[in-house]
Amino acid sequence: MTDPRRFPSDIILGAATSAYQIEGAVDADGRGPSVWDTFAATPGKVADGDTGEPGADHYHRWADDVDLMASLGLQSYRFSIAWPRIQPDGSGPVNPKGLDFYRRLVDGLRERGIRPMPTLFHWDLPQALQDQGGWENRDVAKRFADYARIMFDALDVRDWLTLNEPKTVVEAGYQHGVHAPGFRDDARAYVALHHLLLAHGLAVQALRSSGGDRRIGPALNLTPVYPAGSGPKSQRAVRHADGLENRLYLDPILKGHYPDDTLQWIAARSPMPTLIADGDLTIISERVDLLGVQYYTPRYVTDDGEREYRHPTTQAWWQEIHAEGMYDLLLRITRDYGDVPLVITENGMPAPDEPDADGAVRDPWRVNFLRDHLDAVRRAVADGARVEGYHLWSLLDNFEWAEGYRQRWGIVYVDYATQRRTLKDSALWYRDFIKTRDLR
Repeated sequence: MTDPRRFPSDIILGAATSAYQIEGAVDADGRGPSVWDTFAATPGKVADGDTGEPGADHYHRWADDVDLMASLGLQSYRFSIAWPRIQPDGSGPVNPKGLDFYRRLVDGLRERGIRPMPTLFHWDLPQALQDQGGWENRDVAKRFADYARIMFDALDVRDWLTLNEPKTVVEAGYQHGVHAPGFRDDARAYVALHHLLLAHGLAVQALRSSGGDRRIGPALNLTPVYPAGSGPKSQRAVRHADGLENRLYLDPILKGHYPDDTLQWIAARSPMPTLIADGDLTIISERVDLLGVQYYTPRYVTDDGEREYRHPTTQAWWQEIHAEGMYDLLLRITRDYGDVPLVITENGMPAPDEPDADGAVRDPWRVNFLRDHLDAVRRAVADGARVEGYHLWSLLDNFEWAEGYRQRWGIVYVDYATQRRTLKDSALWYRDFIKTRDLR
């Protein structure tokens, strides 16, 4: 009999990072400034005045980090490419030193038997493009497609991701102002949303035209929404929240249209619906080969549409620990959007980890978190979800955006003063799990 707690052997297991959070070297080798360099340099925007320098100094330590990945047995590594390293101004000539860095990284991964999975955009838009209007400027979507073509030609990689969490750019960057570019304006937010999705579709088209046996899709942070009340009012509140959290991104990409109810709500707040040009949704819904799923938290909604917390939270105030949400989310995507291959591109939790006197970093809470969420994936696969891969967030402690270096999400502890790496207990557990696939 099959062991019910044994994880499927054909699901690729890996870890994820992003360029601005780990690379450091923000002025090295011709890299141009990004919106996050500008935002982090603005007093009061990031905790403790932290910036992406030094990050985890991965730009200089990439070879050691790839060796570390190999020691853990990682089968896949999801990382992002810093657009400002490739095109310092967001368009025009290519910076050869930036391109060479990612070539070396991809080659180093392959030499160690690790599958590379690059993300083209993980929030670090070149500042020069922001100065031209950023994602509110339709032309930036075309510049993104040009940049995507450069990378497709430069890197012999099978699996690509276009955008990381456009919802976070829209909500944190344009509605709440807590991320770059730091606006608080619904009207601008939803214009940016449409152009982000257009950029995704144009990049997919660019990959199709480049030829080869390659796959591409977006990486979306999705949130299962549950009622905190009962009755018709509660159902309407859940439907509305689900529209903003999930359908606003899934429907145009996978079904070729924005959800009508959500688009009507947006029309009262933003000119975005009037800016949808003929053919835009055909581009946005260009066939994808995979869907990156990022799950961190559920959302419980009251009859009045407010959020209610039902589960323990982590050091990140917004994150409730509810592994069942992973199961529900994967089956909901399968039920509502068909047989698209799913790759979990992020899943993890932060904690104020510090070494004990013996130098070990003990994080049993993270081990429990990973075990429970991986078991939810196992059960979802058994019930029909087509999951091909799982990447925990994150491989390394890093710059956590507006929280600076206060939160540690990695399974590898980074001493920022010395850049020394220490495997946390969760890294040791994950190493053993990759070998045995045993969730007991």
